[in-house]
Amino acid sequence: MSMQGADSGQPMRGRVVGGMQKVIPSPRQPLPLATTEQSRGPTGTTKKPTRTAAKRAAIPGRGDRRLYAIDGLRLLAALVVAFHHYAGTWRVNQPGNAIWDRPVSDIMPTWFRFSAYGWIGVEIFFVISGFVICMSCWGRTPRQFFTSRVIRLYPAYWFGIIFTSVALIVMPGVWPRHRARDVLLNFTMMQSGSFVSNVDNVYWTLWSELRFYLLFMAVVVTGLTYRKVVVFCCLWGAAAMITPAAGFRPATLIINPEGAWYFIAGLALYLMYRFGQDLLLWGILALAWLMGQRELGHRIDTVERVSSWRGSVLIFTVFLLVMVAVSLGYTDRIRWKWLVTAGALTYPFYLTHYLVGTTLINRLRDTMDARLLVVSVIAGFLVLSWLVHKLVEAPLARLMKRGLDTSFARLRNASSMS
Repeated sequence: MSMQGADSGQPMRGRVVGGMQKVIPSPRQPLPLATTEQSRGPTGTTKKPTRTAAKRAAIPGRGDRRLYAIDGLRLLAALVVAFHHYAGTWRVNQPGNAIWDRPVSDIMPTWFRFSAYGWIGVEIFFVISGFVICMSCWGRTPRQFFTSRVIRLYPAYWFGIIFTSVALIVMPGVWPRHRARDVLLNFTMMQSGSFVSNVDNVYWTLWSELRFYLLFMAVVVTGLTYRKVVVFCCLWGAAAMITPAAGFRPATLIINPEGAWYFIAGLALYLMYRFGQDLLLWGILALAWLMGQRELGHRIDTVERVSSWRGSVLIFTVFLLVMVAVSLGYTDRIRWKWLVTAGALTYPFYLTHYLVGTTLINRLRDTMDARLLVVSVIAGFLVLSWLVHKLVEAPLARLMKRGLDTSFARLRNASSMS
């Protein structure tokens, strides 16, 4: 999760630390309504900010903290999704399935009952993504936003494509291999727009994320403020309700009504975190919950078919309450350093665990206890994810950042010369 530093335009202030004066960034205090909420007297003197403007000022210290609890929640979401894929899907509970060869509910009945709800981890990802994206790009330029998304998403994703494609060649029989032309198109991350199948089924969530970034870029271009993000949430929510009913497919594709309300919930939660709670934000969050529970039910009926609506809504509600606690500062004391590593493992783990993991289970299912096998496969992918983060993601991200910064500088210079 990207955090803002001294290079993001924050004023500096001095503080005496240990007998010496140390210059540290002053907390950002944007007043998104200052230009309209601050009125001027007849002589041109500025009156005191109104109560509304003061209320919209950022809570001191909130904008520049790392939220360790968010890192932990991200990894937890990835783990429950993995347990679901290995021991809780409708597919693995069918007789003669390619992964376990018999219903997993016969092998691990208790694990199946709990893992059946693990798919909700994807919706949790979307809420966290709305929160984190708003946090990480606050005060950034569109160029910085674009660069941060590219270097965050592509290095581990490219590794995942290569890793999965090679694994399916080496261990055939469980999942079909993809045509070379389709694998190559997957490197763009835009294959869904061309009706090309994903190398790994879990990549469908990236298509939803990309559409969110595209929409949110419109706000980033104008500069993020409390008011603009609130208006964005309201307009996006209205469009998510209208476009499916209108039957206008291009708009529906862009608006992404299936995932919109989860991202909107994350945006509202971040505004609570940065500016404090108010009735408007609670209203947006409540509406996101109401629309989200309907979407959960729709997914159960059409895709998952292994969990109940009541249980799914309960889990989703508890998660939102945890996120509210994060937004209101109740988790600020959590500063466990290992959670930073946990957050770094999440993305590569999610990208690599499904097809290769289920293929490994197919090969090893008769060699050990099923529960031990699931735990061992997950542990192995966590180790792999740490290696990917250290040896692939981090160094490649640095190279790409330097290259993109140079490219944008060249573009800027060319524009000024012309």
